[in-house]
Amino acid sequence: MKNLLHRHNISGEAWTILEPLLPGQRGQWGGIAKDNRTFINAVFWILRTGAPWRDLPPEYEKWGTVHQHFRRWRDNGTWKKVHEALIDDPDYE
Repeated sequence: MKNLLHRHNISGEAWTILEPLLPGQRGQWGGIAKDNRTFINAVFWILRTGAPWRDLPPEYEKWGTVHQHFRRWRDNGTWKKVHEALIDDPDYE
């Protein structure tokens, strides 16, 4: 099962672009994120497989926690900020 998860994970190159755009880093207001990369990988797994949230493999965390985090980022504009930063690069469609 673990190998199947890896093919949906983002690359190291993509992570270096995304990481500075995400909340929860030292020096920012609020708490420090536990693991933004695992969260992003969980969201990408959902997007790439088309599976419902409840089918998220437990290796990515509890589906309800990931879904709540996803909604929080939707509501606070984080996903919009990430989208705007990547929209001009066709490699990150």
